[in-house]
Amino acid sequence: MSEHDGGGEFFAGMLIGGLVGAALGLLLAPQSGEQTRGQLRSTGMEIKERAGEAMDEARDKAEAITADARRRAEEIITDARKRSEEIIAEARRRSDELQATFPARVMSGEGPQV
Repeated sequence: MSEHDGGGEFFAGMLIGGLVGAALGLLLAPQSGEQTRGQLRSTGMEIKERAGEAMDEARDKAEAITADARRRAEEIITDARKRSEEIIAEARRRSDELQATFPARVMSGEGPQV
């Protein structure tokens, strides 16, 4: 999961850099105030759209990661249950085996083996 660290910081830096660059470009360009305000509006809408797309993509990735983690957890739980059932069955089998042979062992003088 360390490959995803810093993604939010990168996105924030990219967004801030884009805003600063756009603002400086518009302020330093030789245009009328009305044209500058129109470009600012247009650039703002474009950045808002990009941010929305990036948020949608991030949400989709987060949902995919969550679904994958949930699937893996369910597999681990299923495997653990199966293994514990196998261990319990083996313990019961050995217990039954010991109980069945215990009287004969005591009578023969062997006694229980520890």
